[in-house]
Amino acid sequence: MAEVKIVEVGLRDGLQNEPAMLSAELKRELISRLAEAGVKHLEVTSFVHPKWIPQLSDADLVASNLPDLPVTYRALVPNRQGLERALKTGVDEYAVFMSASDTHNRKNINKSMKETLPVLKEVVDLAHQEGKRIRGYVSTVFGCPYEGEVPVKTVAWLCEHLLQMGVYEISLGDTIGVAAPQEVKQKLNELLTVLPASRLAGHFHDTRGTGLANAYVCLEAGVHTLDTSFGGLGGCPYAPGAAGNLATEDLVYMLERSGVKTGIDLNRLCETSLYVQKHLNKPLPSKFLKSYAAERKKQKEGQ
Repeated sequence: MAEVKIVEVGLRDGLQNEPAMLSAELKRELISRLAEAGVKHLEVTSFVHPKWIPQLSDADLVASNLPDLPVTYRALVPNRQGLERALKTGVDEYAVFMSASDTHNRKNINKSMKETLPVLKEVVDLAHQEGKRIRGYVSTVFGCPYEGEVPVKTVAWLCEHLLQMGVYEISLGDTIGVAAPQEVKQKLNELLTVLPASRLAGHFHDTRGTGLANAYVCLEAGVHTLDTSFGGLGGCPYAPGAAGNLATEDLVYMLERSGVKTGIDLNRLCETSLYVQKHLNKPLPSKFLKSYAAERKKQKEGQ
């Protein structure tokens, strides 16, 4: 298997779905811990209006005080106003987002898909003028909580528009965690007839326990960039109590066990996740993390 790029999104996509509010100081400490564990691509916050995501209302403070580490820092920006805020910080690159279903897009952004594209183009153009790269997120690729099945042709049309406007990579999101491996394989096969695998990434939620299998299907199809969240941080607003993003620990374990070097120290990563568990007052869903914690407890009891 070729080299795999892991994009850690727990500090943004994970924390925005957690009811607990972590301090900017703690987030900075988590950034340092993740970097020390070997994480190279970190999405640290989102410059949306604070009233929409209060958990990330400290975006300006967090992004203005990033540790000087060999890490690519990214932040989500919804529009020109968000980008202008982000440009005043130390973030290296940005990401724009929209859905592949009109209903979800209107619920999320208050615009249709066609109305959203010019807004994103303005962001991309301005970012490029400032010498910054832009990534794209497409949500509800494998299913919408309002419309159900999302046609592959719609996803392809949207991705082509995003690539034409200048995003360097598109993350395909299983927003509500409904995808199964065979479905992922079929949709990717169709998408890859018109889109290059090198410009795509997989973003899976483990809501129904298929996240890791879906990620493996992505790798087999030639899509070698995957988004994950340390500890499996996060959740799905449409499935209360369900597991959130695919856990970084689970993916790293599978890859390393398969002979793929990730450069990530699993022990350090797990210690970081156990550390944040204490501040969230809840166990995180990563399966590898649970086994690590059990073994750690057993060793301590044997001392």
